[in-house]
Amino acid sequence: MALYLLYETSSGYSLFQANGIDEIGQNTEAVRNSVSDLNRFGKVVQLTAFHPFESALDALNQINSVSEGIMTDELRNFLELNLPKVKEGKKAKFSLGVAEPKIGSHIFEVTKLPCQSNDFVHELLRGVRLHFERFIKDLKPGDLEKAQLGLGHSYSRAKVKFNVNRVDNMVIQAIFLLDTLDKDVNSFAMRVREWYSWHFPELAKIVNDNYLYAKLAKFIDDKSKLSEDKLPELTDLLGDEDKAKEVVEAAKASMGQDLSPIDLINVQQFAQRVMDLSEYRKKLHEYLITKMNDIAPNLASLIGEMVGARLISHAGSLTNLAKCPSSTLQILGAEKALFRALKTRGNTPKYGLIFHSSFIGRASARNKGRMARYLANKCSIASRIDCFSENGTTVFGEKLREQVEERLDFYDKGVAPRKNIDVMKAAIESTENKDTDMETEEATTVPSAKKSKKKKSKSDAAENSELMAEDKPTVNGGASEDAKSEKKKKKEKRKLEQEQAVEKSNGTNGVEAEEDGTSTKKKKKKSKDQDGEDLQDASDMKKKRKKKSKGEE
Repeated sequence: MALYLLYETSSGYSLFQANGIDEIGQNTEAVRNSVSDLNRFGKVVQLTAFHPFESALDALNQINSVSEGIMTDELRNFLELNLPKVKEGKKAKFSLGVAEPKIGSHIFEVTKLPCQSNDFVHELLRGVRLHFERFIKDLKPGDLEKAQLGLGHSYSRAKVKFNVNRVDNMVIQAIFLLDTLDKDVNSFAMRVREWYSWHFPELAKIVNDNYLYAKLAKFIDDKSKLSEDKLPELTDLLGDEDKAKEVVEAAKASMGQDLSPIDLINVQQFAQRVMDLSEYRKKLHEYLITKMNDIAPNLASLIGEMVGARLISHAGSLTNLAKCPSSTLQILGAEKALFRALKTRGNTPKYGLIFHSSFIGRASARNKGRMARYLANKCSIASRIDCFSENGTTVFGEKLREQVEERLDFYDKGVAPRKNIDVMKAAIESTENKDTDMETEEATTVPSAKKSKKKKSKSDAAENSELMAEDKPTVNGGASEDAKSEKKKKKEKRKLEQEQAVEKSNGTNGVEAEEDGTSTKKKKKKSKDQDGEDLQDASDMKKKRKKKSKGEE
């Protein structure tokens, strides 16, 4: 059975034929040793066809499709032209060796050509790669290296490019920086407290907030200069007049030592640095929230921006997090405890980073594990929606959050939660309604000139239709009116006959009523007679009007 080899290079597609090889009898180790010798390898493997790429862009598109396991039309044409044709209903007397099993399966699905990918084929393709420049005579010494370098750069650049608004790397860097800033701000604030407490130790007990303490240390400077004139400014800083008075009184009776002006200046500068760092930390937190709402809106609305960002950074990317099963997501961040438990055969951890969510804190002690498992399930759903959906929306995250709330109520009060299918259907319907609302808003926001043109065209069309309606009744109108009048006459005759029959029956009932001495049936008879007379008068009036209209015509 003949063996052909498909080799994809940066310069084009090439097809080789391996002659006189018994695949079953050949040892892979022997083939590996003989590959390095061109004289032996060139006798066995020969070039059948070569198809160069048209441009660098064409090469990039072809290699992208090959890496995804898709056969392009160009590759199909190349194989059909250069491989022996197989008759319908008969097996092929050759097989095609490929490097990747994915593309081999796609080639077999489309063209029904038998493909194989094993160690033997890989060793032959390694030899082709090694001696490729000598097989193709038109190539110059440095051409293949240049083509490989250019294609490698463009391929890597295309793989790295993502949507600019949805780059999860920014979230990973921001959450790392936020954690380090928290540590640094805390350590620096404690250093400010310790440093300034040598001068004014009573202030540390009055003010607990680190940021506010740094502000006051910068404002007070020398405690001996603090007087009641600065009370309004102190109240503005503290937001409490009683506390401001307490600070002034403590400064008067302070036990701290005096500091030189240079020392106070250094304390002030360091306090200012701490204030700047804490303000930058707030801005970074706001930036992280906005980025999370852009990248993973459903995950952020379900579990919060901070916990969601930590999950993404621990997994490496949003795609990696979406690929994780919910059982893995549940213990992300507790790997050490997991491996320790597996080693000592103890109880495995129930939660990792998810523990920081408010849902786990609200659950009772015996339901924390269940809640963590359920929440991890919903987080994995939300991350997959965020990763693979084109339009960003928070509807699914809000619905999933409602489900988690219902599950909490179920554990605490026994209230039955909704089914997942019903919740997802409601979420899909709400997203569709939002899309339709957006389309209608876009349709309504049309320029005023276009609106006026449309109004004019509509008014012109209405005038034309009115004119046409005035012209029409001369021919068709008469015939239609005659047909309608005949139908009305027939209906009126039927009504009169029915009324007469009713009157007769009422007459007999009236006689019986007189004999019996009852007065209720007489009243009914009178009312019915009056109704019958009214109907007759109305029919006579209609007939007169019709006669008049016919006479005018």
